[in-house]
Amino acid sequence: MNKEETLYLAIGKKIKEAEASQMFGKPCFKINGKAFACFFNKNMVFKLSGDVHKEALSLDGSQLFDPSGKGRAMKEWVQVPYDYSQDWEKFAKAALKYVKG
Repeated sequence: MNKEETLYLAIGKKIKEAEASQMFGKPCFKINGKAFACFFNKNMVFKLSGDVHKEALSLDGSQLFDPSGKGRAMKEWVQVPYDYSQDWEKFAKAALKYVKG
């Protein structure tokens, strides 16, 4: 397991309500059966809205999540590179809050 995946798992385990699962064949964390964060290509991906979505998307190398690679990005999901791993936990908590409603 690489350092990126190790950090992803540690963040998910810190969130007591989070359930480890799969989304598009990728590891993810869910709350009440709804995904809020996943791991893809050594990046962490978050379902976000509002200002925190804009903040995550503004980071160098961040992009809308396109798991198919066919130009069909998921507008609420932001893929954040490991370069910003110090922010991953903050974004995970924001994603959890958003998905919980």
